[in-house]
Amino acid sequence: MNDILQRLTETIEARRIASPDSSYVAKLFAKGEDAILKKVGEEATEVILASKSGEREQIVYETADLWFHCMVMLAHHGLAADDVLQELARREGLSGIAEKNARKEK
Repeated sequence: MNDILQRLTETIEARRIASPDSSYVAKLFAKGEDAILKKVGEEATEVILASKSGEREQIVYETADLWFHCMVMLAHHGLAADDVLQELARREGLSGIAEKNARKEK
């Protein structure tokens, strides 16, 4: 499963330096962070609407769009899906309540 995330990360990185005329992602990077964040927000809203509809195919489709745009946002900050996966691994087995309390202590 990580293979697709790795390939997608590599593609997004390649688009980061590509001409805005060459791809949608290159165009997003050229427009800057506000455009990227706007897409993340739009896709998050679409995930919510898909979930409310209960249509499984739409939920998966819209979640894929959201994850993709989150990966573009991560790349904008020099991060990748692997950084998020490492954080999830760090939290594995940790109570959500304990993790939240640990954040408050910092």
